[in-house]
Amino acid sequence: QVQLVESGGGLEQAGGSLRLSCAASGRTFSTITMAWFRQAPGKEREFVAATSRSGGSTNYADSVKGRFTISRDNAKRTVDLQMNSLKPEDTAEYYCAARFQGISWYSSDYGYWGQGTQVTVSS
Repeated sequence: QVQLVESGGGLEQAGGSLRLSCAASGRTFSTITMAWFRQAPGKEREFVAATSRSGGSTNYADSVKGRFTISRDNAKRTVDLQMNSLKPEDTAEYYCAARFQGISWYSSDYGYWGQGTQVTVSS
């Protein structure tokens, strides 16, 4: 079992930055692939970024590439999402997710989810 708790969401102006954090408990953290997804009102949940178990491999959605950075600290059991140059279209509920296999861009492949944290970007 894995328990995930997100923090760090909020309201930010376009062009600003926010940092999300996800703390994990339960299973040994270094055995878990971690990802961030987001879901805007009326839209499907979409992949944002993911990091491999070691942190040596990362994937980003094209919409956030070059602006967002995912990182993990296996000693602290945390995964962060640094979001820079925010745009109004980044407004969504952001979710931390975990799976025991490798990186996947499909939300259905992740069995563990946090409760979500809201990010709102004003224009």
